[in-house]
Amino acid sequence: MPNVAVFNMTGEKVSEIALNDDIFAIEPHKSAMHLVVVNYLANQRQGTQSTLTRAEVSGGGKKPWRQKGTGRARQGSTRSPQWYHGGISHGPKPREYGFSINKKVRRLAMKSALSAKAQGDELVVLDALTLSEIKTKEVVRVLAALKAGKKALIVLPEKDDVVLRSARNIAGVKTATVNTLNVYDILNCDTLVVLQDAVAKIEEVYAS
Repeated sequence: MPNVAVFNMTGEKVSEIALNDDIFAIEPHKSAMHLVVVNYLANQRQGTQSTLTRAEVSGGGKKPWRQKGTGRARQGSTRSPQWYHGGISHGPKPREYGFSINKKVRRLAMKSALSAKAQGDELVVLDALTLSEIKTKEVVRVLAALKAGKKALIVLPEKDDVVLRSARNIAGVKTATVNTLNVYDILNCDTLVVLQDAVAKIEEVYAS
C-alpha cells in the first residue's frame, strides 16, 4: 500500500508512514463486518425486560362467577390475559441476547473495517496528541485542523485521561485505545484518527 501522510496537531504534514498491507489493504469482507456489528449491538442489550404472567399477578384467586347458568363466558380467574389487570401472555422475560463469534472472523472483520477506512480516505494518522491540560477547545481545534468529519474516532496507543476527558463532551467524538477498539465504532465514524504509535500497536496485534 502507498505511504500515508502523517499530520501534526496543526494539520501540517510532517512525514509519511507505510501501512501494513495485510491489515490496511485487504478486500473488505462485508459479511464478517456485518456479523461482528450485529454481535456487538446484541451484546449491548441488557435483556432485563420482564412482564408478569397470570401466575405472578396479584389477586385472581377466586372464580369470578359460577361456571354455568349466567349466560356469560366461563372464567376461572380475573387475572387471565384477557382481563384488565390480567397477566401478560407470551411477554418478554429476562434473557441474554449475546452470542459468540469465531476469533478468526473477528480478526477478519477488524482488518476489513480498517481497510475500508484506509481505502475510503477516512483514515488520518496523527503524529502525537499532547495536551498540557484538560481542554475541550484544544481537541476541537485539532480535529478542525485535520478536517475530521462530525463523527470522529480517536485511537490512542494507551489510556490518556487528559485526552479522554477533553474529548468526552464533544458531540460525535469518541476515543478508544488499541485494546478497546471495535468494528462498530470504526464503521460508525466519519473519520478515523489514529495516533502514529497506535498504528504500530494495531499492526503488532493484528499482523498475520
